[in-house]
Amino acid sequence: MQQRIRALNDAPVRSGAQYVLYWSQMNRRVDSNHALALAIQKANALKLPVLFYEGLTCSYPEASDRMHTFVLEGVPETARRLARRGIGYCFHLRRRRSAPNDILYRLAAQAALLVTDDYPTFIAAKHNASVPAKLDIPYLVADSSCIVPMNVLPKREYAAYTIRPKIKKLLPEYLEPAPEPLPAVNWTLPPPEFHTEVTNANIPALVASCEINHAIKPSLKYTGGRLAAEATLRHFLDNNLRRYARERNEPSAHATSNLSPYLHFGMISALEIALAARKHAEENHLIADEFLEELIVRRELAFNFARHAPKPDCLVNLPDWARKTLLKHARDHRDPVYDRPTFEHARTHDPLWNACQKELLLRGTIHGYYRMYWGKKIIEWSPTCQDALETMVLLHDRYALDGRDPNTYTNILWCFGLHDRPWQERPIFGMIRYMSYDGMKRKTGVDAYLREIAALEQKGG
Repeated sequence: MQQRIRALNDAPVRSGAQYVLYWSQMNRRVDSNHALALAIQKANALKLPVLFYEGLTCSYPEASDRMHTFVLEGVPETARRLARRGIGYCFHLRRRRSAPNDILYRLAAQAALLVTDDYPTFIAAKHNASVPAKLDIPYLVADSSCIVPMNVLPKREYAAYTIRPKIKKLLPEYLEPAPEPLPAVNWTLPPPEFHTEVTNANIPALVASCEINHAIKPSLKYTGGRLAAEATLRHFLDNNLRRYARERNEPSAHATSNLSPYLHFGMISALEIALAARKHAEENHLIADEFLEELIVRRELAFNFARHAPKPDCLVNLPDWARKTLLKHARDHRDPVYDRPTFEHARTHDPLWNACQKELLLRGTIHGYYRMYWGKKIIEWSPTCQDALETMVLLHDRYALDGRDPNTYTNILWCFGLHDRPWQERPIFGMIRYMSYDGMKRKTGVDAYLREIAALEQKGG
């Protein structure tokens, strides 16, 4: 557990406090949460109850009905599970930009210490850099996102082949269930006055009351929350794990886990998924190696990159060979060239690319294999690589339920050569890996995917 923890200030524990505060920024769950376990352990030592604080503001970039709905759908079950464990819960929905934005500090004023999530991207990374110095109590962060804690790998890894042996060596130590301590002192205080009561019935009204982008509607596929995450995992284990290795790159086969939105919002942990997959594979005489490679090695390579790259959404992070080859071909002729609205509204000449973008618009995700193609074509049809990068980041920020994640930035930069190797040189791409429509047709059922997305679009309309 200690390897997961960092102290981000040196303030003393407050005496006479009412509780220990856990701030759920990225791991929006009660179960298998090392940070919450740490808060409970600290509270038990101090003979105090625990208060679980979760906020949702209207002011995060690209705030929309889609993101708000997905988060709010998890709140009622979180409240139920916390109540069963004797943990207090404050959920605050900040609806207007003019509303106070000081709830954390108001809660911290009554806390002995604060524990939160160690996370290398999005607003959690910004908060963890700026908030600790403003508090007069200890500010501890715990990594509950990775199986092998980010702290254990002290430098940036070059590619999967360099991190894989290190991860595999460490897995026996860390691939164990997270601690689940119970509070020694139950929460008995009333909720704070700024607590927002969320029920399944009032979610649409709460979303409508927020100063956010109401044009981006909730996903047609994904429902947020712990119960939905658990059901998605069960479906994957029962129906897809046995065929994952064979069919994962075939979008129309639907053999993948569909867990990325739940992982990003912390509604389920990678540790839980890995343990469940390993157990299911052992009990049913299956091989889960390919799935665990993606879930652990590839995902934790992304977290390692995001932890050690100063700005994980910048081309400066590319390996030297990739930056040099792209610079060499920066002035190559591009035809066609599309502007950002054309990309956003899926109006290119390419039916497969348009279908990938429509899947993002309607479902909030793109199948991983086709997302590679989606990104490669944005490079090919953008005026510059910087334009292409900004387009990919914006579209993920705006529409993707699994966006703003270490995997997001790593997968985007992979399109430009990150964690890849040089290939045969060609225009625009130089030695960056190229993907073509004809290649997709040879390797996957493009026609079946086009029909599926057309039906989805009709449903969405």
